[in-house]
Amino acid sequence: METIIVYLDNMFAGLPKTPELEHLKQELLSGMEEKYLELKLAGKSENEAIGIVISEFGNIEELTAELGIDPVAPEQAFPVLSEEEVYAYAAARRSAGLWTGIGVFLCACGVAFLITLDTIFENKAVMSDKGSMLGLVGMFVLVAIAVGMFIHSGMKLDRFKSLEQGFQLPYALKMALQRSQSLYAPTYRLSLITGVCLCVLSPAFIFTTSYVNDDYAPYGVAAFLFIAAVAVFLFIYYGNIQGTYTKLLEEPNITAEKQEENRFVGVVGAVLWPLATAIFLFTGFVYGRWDVNWAVFPIAGVLSGMLSNVHHALKRKDIS
Repeated sequence: METIIVYLDNMFAGLPKTPELEHLKQELLSGMEEKYLELKLAGKSENEAIGIVISEFGNIEELTAELGIDPVAPEQAFPVLSEEEVYAYAAARRSAGLWTGIGVFLCACGVAFLITLDTIFENKAVMSDKGSMLGLVGMFVLVAIAVGMFIHSGMKLDRFKSLEQGFQLPYALKMALQRSQSLYAPTYRLSLITGVCLCVLSPAFIFTTSYVNDDYAPYGVAAFLFIAAVAVFLFIYYGNIQGTYTKLLEEPNITAEKQEENRFVGVVGAVLWPLATAIFLFTGFVYGRWDVNWAVFPIAGVLSGMLSNVHHALKRKDIS
């Protein structure tokens, strides 16, 4: 039966991806499956049943001509991915998510390390400068390692850039991915809930240490960064796996508007989050406001979502 599914996928590979054609394809598959089972019950062998079903299918050109459907030009047709290509892409995305998540975690830990050492040696006149220097060295080492991880994760995905132009999946492989996504859904939900809970609870360390003694607030900030980094790792790693399923199972013909929206979100994130981090570090080290400057991150998150929604609304207005 899988041979019939593959055959049907190949027949429709050069046709436009429309709901009508997808419905027609499913109807043909259902009819071919019924015929195949009927032949098997009649005592036909596997190869005989498949051969008869395919021979009775007819010519795809005749069918499209009868329906008035123009085939897609060869240069416009999306390539059909093999099972090996799909699972190689999924493995690369999973690995890239792991390295990226660890890299972000190390960056946050580097800042936490700097804050901790700077606070420990702050009141020691002899060791104050050395503490800050050690903190800076440690932070830059961790950030350097993180940058290497970012580069490594990006290089792992370079060979799959062609997928951005669109692709198709065989029916059987698509069904297998949908089943895998369903099995993965509870894990993704758990990681998402855990990450959100950690983000919500992480500022409690700042409030608690500030309540005990204002001098302990930097330690609370360091703990806040560490806990938030764990949450971000969960978002990146498990979200990347979920994103792999979403990418593979999405419709092949992504609209230009959707691509532009994705680019806009990327640009906003590339500007907003480094700016928020810079404000956080500046207000912390210059003004010592570790007790309140953590709020810059949720504010940045709200602004990011707001700007994306405004951009989306304006685009919809222009289209209408």
